[in-house]
Amino acid sequence: MEPSFIPPQPIRELRDLTRGRRRLVQDRAAVIQRIQKVLEDANIKLASVATDVVGKSGWAMLEALVARAQDPQKLAALAIGRLKAKRDLLHQALRGRVTDHHRFLLNFHMEQIRALDGFIATLDQRIDEQVQPFFQLIRRLDTVPGISDLSAKEISAEIGTDMDCFPDHDHLASWAGMCPGNNESAGKRKSGRTTKGNHWLRGTLGEAAWAAGRTKDTFLSSRYRRLASRRGKKRAIVAVGRSILVIVYHIIKDGATFKELGADFYERHRTHHLTRYHSKRLERLGYHVELKPAEPAA
Repeated sequence: MEPSFIPPQPIRELRDLTRGRRRLVQDRAAVIQRIQKVLEDANIKLASVATDVVGKSGWAMLEALVARAQDPQKLAALAIGRLKAKRDLLHQALRGRVTDHHRFLLNFHMEQIRALDGFIATLDQRIDEQVQPFFQLIRRLDTVPGISDLSAKEISAEIGTDMDCFPDHDHLASWAGMCPGNNESAGKRKSGRTTKGNHWLRGTLGEAAWAAGRTKDTFLSSRYRRLASRRGKKRAIVAVGRSILVIVYHIIKDGATFKELGADFYERHRTHHLTRYHSKRLERLGYHVELKPAEPAA
């Protein structure tokens, strides 16, 4: 039986920090939902206008509500940035009935967010100290579309900086739970759900894949759109997440740097296949297809 993957102590310590930070971020998101619930109870529809209820504009309005401000027009005037263009909508959304009970809860939850922000900042500082020995690796991972500085640190904390424990990238993808399941009985293929793996790493790769899918003119964004149109967005996220993990594997193992292949990589390398596929589709629609190469531009 192959031994379990146990990273060295510095990586385990970094993993404790990154996982703790993620839990705090999740706690912060839960507190924001409680703030929205309190606002809804007071008939304040701030979330329907402002994307971030606890952003700079939203936070200023919350502080004003706690300080017993009631005039919707004055509250809407606190909007800054792009939210200033929505002051008329804010004026309607901020018409509510805020009681002392609501003010108490808002202030209580805002104090929670302040405390959590402080804890997250403390962990960020400690994480930056822990990754100094492999800072150059973090910088190389950060060049991959979809991978931010934080996600590069989280990925390094989960898989380590030595890929010798994984025979190849397929083993790493299987360990992470980023590959289809193999459920077959009596020659019949059943569920193809992804295998159980490192859910911390899966979460980070999912976020990176989602971000990569929204980039422009990249191989990963092209792959995401191509798969999402045929297999759905969820499967596309898993597939792109696996591609990112394979890229990370070779960056760490080979000491390589990321090289962008381009959004047209698939078309450039499968020209014959795509030509035959589209020709057959046109023939099925009743067209006679005759192809000849285009003459080069003068």
